[in-house]
Amino acid sequence: MKLIAFYLPQFHEIPENNDAWGAGFTEWTNVKKARPLYLGHNQPRKPLHGRYYNLLVDGVMEWQMSLAKKAGIYGFCFYHYWFQGRMVLEKPVELLLQKKEIDFRYCFSWANEPWTKTWHGAGGNKEILIPQSYGREEEWEAHYVYFRRFFQDERYIKEQNRPVILIYRLRNIPCFNDMIRYWNRKAKEDGFEGIFLISMDMWREQAAKSCLVNGTVDFEPNKTRAERMRVSSIWNPTEEGSVFRNRFAIRSMNYGEVNRKMLQIPHEKNHFRTVYVDFDDSPRRGTRAVITRGSTPEKFGRYLRESIRLSHKEGNEFLFINAWNEWGEGNYLEPDTRNGYGYLRQIKQALE
Repeated sequence: MKLIAFYLPQFHEIPENNDAWGAGFTEWTNVKKARPLYLGHNQPRKPLHGRYYNLLVDGVMEWQMSLAKKAGIYGFCFYHYWFQGRMVLEKPVELLLQKKEIDFRYCFSWANEPWTKTWHGAGGNKEILIPQSYGREEEWEAHYVYFRRFFQDERYIKEQNRPVILIYRLRNIPCFNDMIRYWNRKAKEDGFEGIFLISMDMWREQAAKSCLVNGTVDFEPNKTRAERMRVSSIWNPTEEGSVFRNRFAIRSMNYGEVNRKMLQIPHEKNHFRTVYVDFDDSPRRGTRAVITRGSTPEKFGRYLRESIRLSHKEGNEFLFINAWNEWGEGNYLEPDTRNGYGYLRQIKQALE
């Protein structure tokens, strides 16, 4: 079983974020300022040994990938942001490409949405910082040329000599069939058998029915959470010394219920499952957050083992994990002060 963990590269400064949020902004900014919304709420989340890393510093990705490899993770799926040739957060994976001594596999998920401030929970209407557009052959050519040097890296994940690409919202691409045909042709010219395209399924992506889509992956908990969501009225803690408490509603979901529902959904060949660690995006959204209740390393391990068993039965060797380092969503495998290496130990045990 090849476990692939989604990887967020937003742990270093970029001009776009500095302009929008102020100098020095990274994902850690939201993580550090998070506060508990109710009694027992696990916020703020803190990395073990205070490791608030910068992905551009030598040794950080080596540490991450060594940790992942020891646990049995097959590779990382890096989120990729492309806006008609303009990129953001591309430096970590480009550094990985240069560091051939790092023996770890990877692939891309193109997060093809506009770059907006609401991605980090800003209030009010969405403020689009960089629009998303797709163009025609000239644009597709430029995008493929960027991909090519990664595809030619022996560490890039391939399926039957086809580089694996995930696309977040495939149906948003007006001429996606033409674009994929073009990329397949270019890949064959480079000696591959084409590309292996995986559509990320959140709301029954109809694009997955295209004959050019090779597989789908359930992006969880996004796909299942809506029908398992509850709205709870809770009391929030107050600042020290205050005698007032505010009551408000918060959206929550039970970790066990969501996972049991995920396991009940039948999957076919090349319909890949996803297991998720936890979910709590209050660092980004405050009281408008969605919060999972009840996640523990032991429960994660139980549902991971069952997902592995079902994936084998369904003939699928890829199983995705959400996520390696989504700290702003409380969704990460990396060690923290609460659970240590607990989630990584569960992966190792499940594979053994």
